[in-house]
Amino acid sequence: MSAVFKQEAHKLVDQLPDTASWGDLAEKARFLAGVERGIEAAERGDFASPARVRAMFAQWGVDAED
Repeated sequence: MSAVFKQEAHKLVDQLPDTASWGDLAEKARFLAGVERGIEAAERGDFASPARVRAMFAQWGVDAED
């Protein structure tokens, strides 16, 4: 386990309210991991084109036109 990971884990726990549960911690950790994966994907240029986003929105019944 890297020192950076442990530092980030400590910061995460310190930011939670005193009333936080294990579930709150897990949810926050999953969220932050997802954000990190998204940033890494964007840095690789691996993201959806505007046409793909419009098609996905259309599947959900959302009008994504300008």
